[in-house]
Amino acid sequence: MEINPAVTFKHDRSIMYAKRPKVLIVGAGLGGLTLGMLLHKANIPFEIYERAAMVKPLGSAMFFNSTTAPLFKQCGIYDEFLSIGKFLDAADLCTEDQKVAFSLGSRGHEEVFGAKGYIVARPQLYDLILRQIPTEHFHMNKKVLTMEQGGNGVLVRFSDGTEAEGDILVGADGAYSAVRQNLYEKLKKENKLPATDALPLPFSTVCIVGQTRPLTPEQFPNLEREDSVFSRVMGTDKMYSWDTFTTAQNTVCWDAVLYLDENTSKDNDTFRNSEWGPEAALAMCEEVKDFPVVSGGDKKLTLGDLIEWSDKGLISKVMLEEKVFKTWYSCRTVLIGDACHKMNPSGGAGASNAMHDAIALANRLNGLPFHPIADEIEAAFKEYQNERIEWVKAAFENSKMMRNVVGKSMSSMITRAIIKRVPAWLMRKMESQQYCHRPQVAFLPLVEDKGTFRPSPQPSLAVKAPQEKTAAKSTTESTANSPI
Repeated sequence: MEINPAVTFKHDRSIMYAKRPKVLIVGAGLGGLTLGMLLHKANIPFEIYERAAMVKPLGSAMFFNSTTAPLFKQCGIYDEFLSIGKFLDAADLCTEDQKVAFSLGSRGHEEVFGAKGYIVARPQLYDLILRQIPTEHFHMNKKVLTMEQGGNGVLVRFSDGTEAEGDILVGADGAYSAVRQNLYEKLKKENKLPATDALPLPFSTVCIVGQTRPLTPEQFPNLEREDSVFSRVMGTDKMYSWDTFTTAQNTVCWDAVLYLDENTSKDNDTFRNSEWGPEAALAMCEEVKDFPVVSGGDKKLTLGDLIEWSDKGLISKVMLEEKVFKTWYSCRTVLIGDACHKMNPSGGAGASNAMHDAIALANRLNGLPFHPIADEIEAAFKEYQNERIEWVKAAFENSKMMRNVVGKSMSSMITRAIIKRVPAWLMRKMESQQYCHRPQVAFLPLVEDKGTFRPSPQPSLAVKAPQEKTAAKSTTESTANSPI
């Protein structure tokens, strides 16, 4: 396939077969998988390309609430999601002597916003969504080298010598997205890239994450509780905070976050891990092994105990970059998830926002006409970014604030003092600004939202598939051409 940027097709759709655009998704994280699951349900042709040679159950736990419940319900996986998740009533911020300094709770969340919040281990959720996608659409060991796009399509070349052709390219390949880098390189040569988008990804923290094997309540007493116990410990004289989450599988997910200063930022600058992997994790495990964890009761445990109970090959060290890019699309290429907005995980909003991207983008792709030209595709991408950008910015600022809650600066101490004194009514008002965004998939049966606080407007929910738009026109044309 030869891509000619100067070529722009003008289709006579009245004489052409009704063809949906083929979508190439680069990156098989939660955002890319969610988009693939939705395109499969919309009968839009797609392929997913992942650079890793195999899927590994890496990562810790994630929090999902009413903002993703409609998606899971529409896709028919909500009951299974509940079976692998554990209800989270509150997040406890603790001191090193295991005392709760204050709690950030979700009590009454279901009545007000329509669904409870749940902690779920990342590997279990990943597997659940992966099983919704036919295996023939999934391609491993596909590292992107170059991409081309133009009026007649997109072409992606991989390091194994193969190529993929399509109509639309979606970069869902993380903070160091190869798709974004290729796209930005071309835009920069054309003087179309904002200066801030060309800057390196900033980061202020480094994180190590892992998950234990299944444990007993005797080993970790908090596992006996029906709800998930989320404890975040703020180091007294350490530039660290560390978390533990209990899961429905009787495992303990854990992490430790290092807050960087000028010197440690330089030390870690050479470590830009664009993949979740164990290579750089062992030294950091040694640094945090003596940190005390909240296990429940009088049980005295440290992160070293959790590390000992974890598969060492599945412990990962990752950078926690933070940035919202200005450029999300150009021509036939568009970005979702961490590829266009990387959030600090302290806010627990990275995965859910990637899924929200997938919903908004799938709605727009489903509304494209048959045989869409590049201008129509780019217009859909513009509407997608317009719908998502303010929600992303709000989640980004909230994530920064939550990171600051457990930081080591004077600003962090002030933030903690303020949050502890925020009245309940004001906290609920602040929550409502996040949880009112409960998007649904336009081409699947809508689910009833029982929250007393109504969901915010969703522009892409009104987008219809092309056959619905053209049915009346086709009937009119047939009548007009009839000899009677």
